[in-house]
Amino acid sequence: MVAAARDAGVDRMLVPAVAIANFAAVRSCCERYAGCRPAYGIHPLYVGSSDEADLRALRRYLQAEIDGVLSPVAIGEIGLDFFEAAGNVDRQAHFMREQLRIAADFDLPVVLHVRRAVEAVLGQLRAIPVRGGIAHAFNGSREQAEHFIKLGFCLGFGGAMTYSGSTRIRRLAATLPIESIVLETDAPDIAPAWLGGDSGRARNTPDQLLRIAAVLAELREMPVADIIEATARNACRCLYMTE
Repeated sequence: MVAAARDAGVDRMLVPAVAIANFAAVRSCCERYAGCRPAYGIHPLYVGSSDEADLRALRRYLQAEIDGVLSPVAIGEIGLDFFEAAGNVDRQAHFMREQLRIAADFDLPVVLHVRRAVEAVLGQLRAIPVRGGIAHAFNGSREQAEHFIKLGFCLGFGGAMTYSGSTRIRRLAATLPIESIVLETDAPDIAPAWLGGDSGRARNTPDQLLRIAAVLAELREMPVADIIEATARNACRCLYMTE
């Protein structure tokens, strides 16, 4: 999978954790493959099987890794999900608050999951400011997008943008300032249209990023090379990585 991504021109990848149980796997992946960078956090869909000890373990893990060769570039993937996990909203909110505090303490950006919860996520960010980051798989309004941008965030667009029926996402991708956009795959999830992602069975892979860039180029009527250059630069900027 990594080799295919490199063959497609994808030379850097963010590898986010979802729970304490896969921190070691994330680190191992980034250690094995040059160009892969780790992010550590507890995903909202995993807070039901996580506890306060996991939050303390996250803090300890960051402390041990922060100045190392594989220093994390972000806290993530964290956030809120009011679609699949609407039954534990309070617990999600607690875990997000605590992880925002950890991000602030370590001066790290965050990678945010915002599914059906954009306004609630913005509320948490206003209460606990952090060093920006990425609002992944963004599907909010234009006004909400502008609020994220003002808070120092880039907005992630990927597989969902490739569907002609995703009118709001495509309109945002076409009209938001290019400086605010990053491209993503969310592999293995949110497969693009050409992989049959609407079937729910397709497995996404990082090498699809080039074709996703081509979709954005078409929407914005820009050369693909310019899209790739701009969005790569944006990703490095919002994650405080060198280009």
